[in-house]
Amino acid sequence: MNLLDFIFRLGVVFAIYGFLWGIFELGILMFSAGRKRALGEIYLIKAIKYIFLADVTFLFCIDSSNSNMFVLNQVIFSGIILLTYFIGKLQKSQNRSMFFKIAGANLPQRQTSFNLRAETVVIVIALGVFVAFWFFPQYASNPISKWFHDSIINIEDTPVFGFIFKVIGFFFLLSLIFKMVNTFTFLISGGKVGNQPPNNNGSDSNNNKFDDFEEIN
Repeated sequence: MNLLDFIFRLGVVFAIYGFLWGIFELGILMFSAGRKRALGEIYLIKAIKYIFLADVTFLFCIDSSNSNMFVLNQVIFSGIILLTYFIGKLQKSQNRSMFFKIAGANLPQRQTSFNLRAETVVIVIALGVFVAFWFFPQYASNPISKWFHDSIINIEDTPVFGFIFKVIGFFFLLSLIFKMVNTFTFLISGGKVGNQPPNNNGSDSNNNKFDDFEEIN
């Protein structure tokens, strides 16, 4: 039961972090004034997002009041959950890119910005940083990550917003089960999940079956 409670808590953390980062990205879009971002800029911002998510997750792992589980067990399960979360995001971006390529060139080009190698590198870097924090935990406590950590706790303790994000955390717990299965299949197949030929009318609906849960995260 402690594991389910811990996953549920991480779901709340991920949801609130995504909300805070969304505000930050909205500010970037406003300052860019509609300028088309280069692929390198897109993945640099994504790398920063994933690295700080790994950092904040580690801070919650070493928080003694967070769970009754041992810290090492929390770190191990958090690493698995982060991997599942990142792979789910990669699959979603891959499926979206395929959709826009099939739909035609009239759609906004920025929505088709996807590079499998860059996505993989970003995920490996973020997970590598998460593992490195176990050996150098002093670097996990920095002003930015502590601000995210404290802000997440404050929002979680807010009656209205806290309840909303706890509901999202519950759906995160449910969707994680499906994502773990999809991630395992994705890794076994060498990253080819979702690359079904477009001539099968039922394949698109099957690939997007759990998109609602992914949007929440």
